[in-house]
Amino acid sequence: MFRGLTIGEFAQLTHLSVRTLRRYHESGLLEPASVDPASGYRYYTADQIPAAQVIHRLRELGVPLNDVAKILATEDAAERADLAGGHLRRLEEELDRTRAAVVSLRRVLRPGDDGLDVELRAVAAKTVAAVEGVVDHDDVLARYGEAMAELDAAVAGLPPLGPPGGRYANELFTGGRGAVLVYRPVADPPARGTGAARGAAGRRARRRRPFRIP
Repeated sequence: MFRGLTIGEFAQLTHLSVRTLRRYHESGLLEPASVDPASGYRYYTADQIPAAQVIHRLRELGVPLNDVAKILATEDAAERADLAGGHLRRLEEELDRTRAAVVSLRRVLRPGDDGLDVELRAVAAKTVAAVEGVVDHDDVLARYGEAMAELDAAVAGLPPLGPPGGRYANELFTGGRGAVLVYRPVADPPARGTGAARGAAGRRARRRRPFRIP
């Protein structure tokens, strides 16, 4: 009687190692079609190859096992897209952090190559629309991008009065977590609680008193 493909044969067809297939079986991610009760041998069918290939591809892209299981378990295309989109956003954030680290490292290794002149000066106080919150040091770049997107939506149509910027508490660098304020200078920033500026995490663009930016 044909029992199916052995685990070795299935591994060759799917490019998943025997060890990986065993781990997926134990976790319930990809169970064999049958298991011989006497020998414990695992057998698979050709119908399981597409699922195995999807798992292989998702794992190559670094999708966590829990998310892979959820993607396989749902038949809702929108839910699958949300799960995949969440991982894509994590990849993009990691890529942004990597790019920033590369730029920073190059400046450390070749401090004179960029030809930048650094000048410390005082500037006049200005009114800004701002988003503030307490974040972890590792999340600064991602949060800065999110805050800028909120501010762009909040001040759309208002003439800019200068470049955007940010203020960072010393605790962010000494303790790994601290307050961050991201701003855009505008003459009449939206009042606190403006719907267009409300972020997913509850941060808001708000009217602020003028302050001095060192």
